[in-house]
Amino acid sequence: MARKPNDMETAELKIRTTPLVHQYLDSLVASGLYGKTRPDAAERLITRSIELLIQDGSLKRLKR
Repeated sequence: MARKPNDMETAELKIRTTPLVHQYLDSLVASGLYGKTRPDAAERLITRSIELLIQDGSLKRLKR
């Protein structure tokens, strides 16, 4: 089933990582739970980490 388009505005972010991080991202993609590509997996990890930091008070929730 195709996912619906993201309604939120997005901005591109390019990062460089080690080959080991690429392997971890590949493992997450292979699990089927973190998207279909390395960038999908990285975005989900970043988003989840931000959510956790907001929950523990390290970051304040920003207005959209």
